[in-house]
Amino acid sequence: MVSSQTEVPPPLQDVPTAKEKKYDRQLRLWGAGGQLALEETHILLINNGPGVTGVETLKNLVLPGIGQFSILDSAVVNDADLGVNFFLDDDSLGKFRAEETVKLLQELNPDVKGTAITEPLETWAVKDKVFTPYTLVLVAAPIDPAIFATIDKHVQALEIPTFYLHSVGYYSQFSLFLPPAFPIVDTHPDPTSTDDLRLLKPWPALTEFAKQKAANMDKMNGEQFAHIPWIALILHYLSQWQASHEGKLPLAYKEKTQFRDLVRSGSSTEENFDEACAAVLKTLVPAKPASKVTEILSAPEAKNLTATSPPFWIIANAIHQFYEKHGELPLPGAVPDMKAQSDTFIQLQNIYKAKAREDCAEVVASVRLLEKELGRSGKLVIDEKEIENFCKGAAHIHLVRGRPLKVVTPDTVTTFGDRAKHLANELTNTESLSLLYIAFVAWDEYVATHASSAKEAGGEGLKVPGAGDDYEADAEKLTGISHKIIDSVIKEAGSFVEDPEYTQIKEKVGKLCVELTRAGGAELHNIASLTGGLIAQEVIKVITKQYVPIDNTCVFDGITSKSYVLRI
Repeated sequence: MVSSQTEVPPPLQDVPTAKEKKYDRQLRLWGAGGQLALEETHILLINNGPGVTGVETLKNLVLPGIGQFSILDSAVVNDADLGVNFFLDDDSLGKFRAEETVKLLQELNPDVKGTAITEPLETWAVKDKVFTPYTLVLVAAPIDPAIFATIDKHVQALEIPTFYLHSVGYYSQFSLFLPPAFPIVDTHPDPTSTDDLRLLKPWPALTEFAKQKAANMDKMNGEQFAHIPWIALILHYLSQWQASHEGKLPLAYKEKTQFRDLVRSGSSTEENFDEACAAVLKTLVPAKPASKVTEILSAPEAKNLTATSPPFWIIANAIHQFYEKHGELPLPGAVPDMKAQSDTFIQLQNIYKAKAREDCAEVVASVRLLEKELGRSGKLVIDEKEIENFCKGAAHIHLVRGRPLKVVTPDTVTTFGDRAKHLANELTNTESLSLLYIAFVAWDEYVATHASSAKEAGGEGLKVPGAGDDYEADAEKLTGISHKIIDSVIKEAGSFVEDPEYTQIKEKVGKLCVELTRAGGAELHNIASLTGGLIAQEVIKVITKQYVPIDNTCVFDGITSKSYVLRI
């Protein structure tokens, strides 16, 4: 058996550097390019409330080596902080929480630079260009809605990916804002879905290989017969099938099962024939990309190119030209594991690699022509390795259409516009945690209302449900807000929910509101730590532009240990 796992590039030098040893495991996950992206990023955490989840998120980003982080937090450490925040100690009492947290976080990884900003958020956020140094922003609740609206305006204008996060008692939730077009090439699909062998449309070199390796099978000795690559076997029997079926290929399921029987007739004991039979159903399919891939390749951004268009869209345009011409995407060039003699397998690999290089060269030529037409030169010329990487992963690219964060206001019941229909459908889904999301929106609306009242009274700070003396009144008020939001969602969506189910929905959200109120705005360290891990995972996806990030809200129930993703 010859392994055909993805080739590991040769090391840059014989002995790994200290840095390569330190980050060995993560380099295996997102490669040198992903690690470089991490090291070039600067993350801003705007911390509010207990601030534990945001710090736990940073912990999980400092360890793999982000370049810089800044914590904006004007709070001073008190006794309550020491009970939940592992990055504070007794000596921190009375000092700025941001400075103390930065100091201890940096001890985790000396390669990472940390900065503390102790200026109050309300004066810092209104300054001009304060967000320009940052590549990603984390905003922790609770936050004054007017300040949040200002932050939201800045990050949207600069297209800075931003996370808004809650952690209250046993529950947590975070939402992600991404730019209107956030494309991903390195999606790391399931390896079983990446085989693209073009057996229904072989090119001359592959056809000739099959003829050489599978011809005169009756004259082969046992060793030769047992090591015919299954790709050659399938192509050999395809030619027999077409000869007896007027040149037609076995495309229907019934025809494929009959074809499999034909392959099986060659041998009932050899492993290579077993492999060929097992591969029939999944390999005898037209090399047609998924509709979402063709939609990306022909998206307006790919059609309406300018001199400043991101490389992704220029390459997408070139690959779309290739697809229009050939009816298929560039060949990735990888060959799966199979029973074969080493020299034969290497020969087969080289045939696929040669075709992949040929396809990529055609795409590169199209890209260069587009660059010339657009007047791109110098640093704007796209690296050939980037084009090659796109060609290899073209069948699995992904595009996230980012949506603005949901900012509540104290004046009216929160509405959802074009998002209402999706949310209304989620409300009746028993597996969904959409009601917990509604409870968190109601929690934000409660904070917004009381922030407005506090300002009118000349007070300071934010009041969260359950933090005062009248717990029952807060729970009732929060439940009432959540009921109004549900009514608004159903009305906006134009949906109809039967009375018994409607009542049940409101009872469930009411219980969630009571539990949120009972927490009094406190964060439990185990929930904050877990949520910080979830958020950090999504942050790394966004920074490295690898894997597929959530789109766009995640809710976690720590009581049932269940998470759920919603598009809001």
